[in-house]
Amino acid sequence: MLRADVAIVGAGAAGLSLAYLLSDPPPGRRRLSVLLIDAPPGPLRPPLRTWCFWEPGRGWYDDAVTASWQNLRVHTRAGQSLTSHIAPLRYKMIRSDDFENLIAHSLQQSDNVQCIEATAEAVEGIAGGALIHGRTADGQPLNARARWVFDSRPLGSLPAGRTTLLQHFHGRFVESDQPIFDPGTAELMDFRTPQPAQGLSFGYVLPTSPTHALVEYTEFSPQLLSRQAYEAVLSHYTRDVLGLPDLKVVSTETGVIPMTDAPFTRQTAPSVFRIGAAAGATRPSTGYTFAAIQRQIQTVANALLSGRNPRPPAAHSARSRAMDAVMLRALDSGRVGADFFSRLFTHVPMERLLRFLDGRTCLHEDLAVGIRTPVLPMLRSAAELLYLPRRPFPRP
Repeated sequence: MLRADVAIVGAGAAGLSLAYLLSDPPPGRRRLSVLLIDAPPGPLRPPLRTWCFWEPGRGWYDDAVTASWQNLRVHTRAGQSLTSHIAPLRYKMIRSDDFENLIAHSLQQSDNVQCIEATAEAVEGIAGGALIHGRTADGQPLNARARWVFDSRPLGSLPAGRTTLLQHFHGRFVESDQPIFDPGTAELMDFRTPQPAQGLSFGYVLPTSPTHALVEYTEFSPQLLSRQAYEAVLSHYTRDVLGLPDLKVVSTETGVIPMTDAPFTRQTAPSVFRIGAAAGATRPSTGYTFAAIQRQIQTVANALLSGRNPRPPAAHSARSRAMDAVMLRALDSGRVGADFFSRLFTHVPMERLLRFLDGRTCLHEDLAVGIRTPVLPMLRSAAELLYLPRRPFPRP
């Protein structure tokens, strides 16, 4: 029986971030024993992925940042180009493997974090803590006991919500023989893509050097596309919209992010908690997750190091979640789409809009953004939420 003060199940962004913050506590804070349980290489580990977020100045994970930008550009559906300098914010991109390597190096220097490869099969709340039952990669049983357990594994199914859309995307990391990209400016959203009947689509370009970039197509809609369809729309965006020449494809990424107004359970037993996307860290109206995870994990780590109950807080405020529910309903009903976002970027300063999308604005700033939205469609969508039932959503 392994024993620890804290057990973390799953080594994604949330699990690794929590282990990192507990690995080297500041002077005068509690030093806790930590057990990090990560699934062995195989289907339970997620593929390589890219996280984007914005923050002012330097952050905890800047050594893992692939690239960052203070100039962001948006193309409206009508083709208008809007470029903004977002200081004091920086828009940052982190590859998951770089993030994992950074955290792994830190954990190797720690004497209070033990990392184990095993598949957690059950987490059982008991008096004064919890038990974890699982198996190692060679089939040996694993049993661990901890005072607090934080489970960051993806949920098997989504909780019931009134509206659920899928943010699904396909991107290519490309290389050019010539310096054709501007590494000082990122294309945040380009709405000059074919729009679905429900939801919206956009492309974006994140240049990491004059010759390298991530070019991606993203869609918010109820249904996924086929692999051939993703390739077709991405090729159309790269060739016909951006006018780029044939480029060498270095690697690709494909993913699905559920966007739902469903409530997420953050506590499953007195000493067992969910964290990260499994605890609702994904912003329902945008799909951004990484920054909300960091805010949630910072609160949890501070509570643990101070000897307080570490129940994770909601990753987004009640006001933000209410606005997101209206937005999702408006997108799902087809009342708003790409023109809605184009209008916002045209009339709202981008730095303020980014803070709004991150849930960091105050009430009067939210109202200032709200008056730039189509009032009647949004009011109708809000009214419908009063009687829409919550239904389970099949896993994509």
